[in-house]
Amino acid sequence: MVHVTTGLANRAYGVPNTVDTRFGIASGGKGFTALTVLSLIHEGKLALDTTARSVLGDDLPLIADDVTVEHLLTHTSGIGDYLDEEGDWEANDYMIGAVHTLTTTEAFLPLLDGIPTKFKAGERFGYCNGGYVVLALLAERVSGQGYHDLVRSRVLCPADMTRTGFLRSDELPADAAVGYLEGLDRSNVFHLPVLATGDGGIHTTAGDMSKFWRALFAGGDAELVTRPRHDVPEESLRYGLGFWLHQTSDTVILAGYDAGESFKSTHDPHTGTTITVLSNTSPGAWPIARALMS
Repeated sequence: MVHVTTGLANRAYGVPNTVDTRFGIASGGKGFTALTVLSLIHEGKLALDTTARSVLGDDLPLIADDVTVEHLLTHTSGIGDYLDEEGDWEANDYMIGAVHTLTTTEAFLPLLDGIPTKFKAGERFGYCNGGYVVLALLAERVSGQGYHDLVRSRVLCPADMTRTGFLRSDELPADAAVGYLEGLDRSNVFHLPVLATGDGGIHTTAGDMSKFWRALFAGGDAELVTRPRHDVPEESLRYGLGFWLHQTSDTVILAGYDAGESFKSTHDPHTGTTITVLSNTSPGAWPIARALMS
């Protein structure tokens, strides 16, 4: 195992990044959400063909009645998105309002409400952050537990990921990297939900990601989540259930990008090789990841 660190976790105090520094991984957390949902499917509390409407009741009425858990997991639901990555957006400029109120999954309901459907369920792939917030909401309602507790008990603890967790951006502990806006010394505290939910934002380390991949491929869900469901030619990738897949090999990928966060972790199940790059800037991970993975 090789670890290399560079840069500062906190620029104001000159705190360097270390191998134990925890970084926000943005959409990399979608894989954890997918595995949490699958654990509830194994228990019979959900199914891939469970409709969102059957759990949501009267909430989010613009979500079509035929949208299923599988549609949400595979980004084929067509529901409107509070952060539409199919449009033009810049991480530095994007703001979602009163981020300090977004501390629970239920708190996202007003943010998700009233957004028109983009396309019919199953019609095509359309990356959707809001769909993974809805998945977290479904998981909470059928289990009676909060999303954070579900992920901790069903994903993090079984994998012994002791350095991974949901950290408030407005009270980061000393061992967490502050996220910085591109080209600035300002933090991302006003740009992201103060506490992560189903669409991403959990904090982790490179060491814990190695534990994650080992646990995933030692368990029974790896084949299910890594079976290709859709080609995504604009990304030169394929997509499974919460996980990106290399276009021509069996390498599995989690990745995330947001204001003050960039992350990519790949795992080759044949060689057992894991490569993880974490950064507390939006562009920081990409050139290193490209060099390591080329």
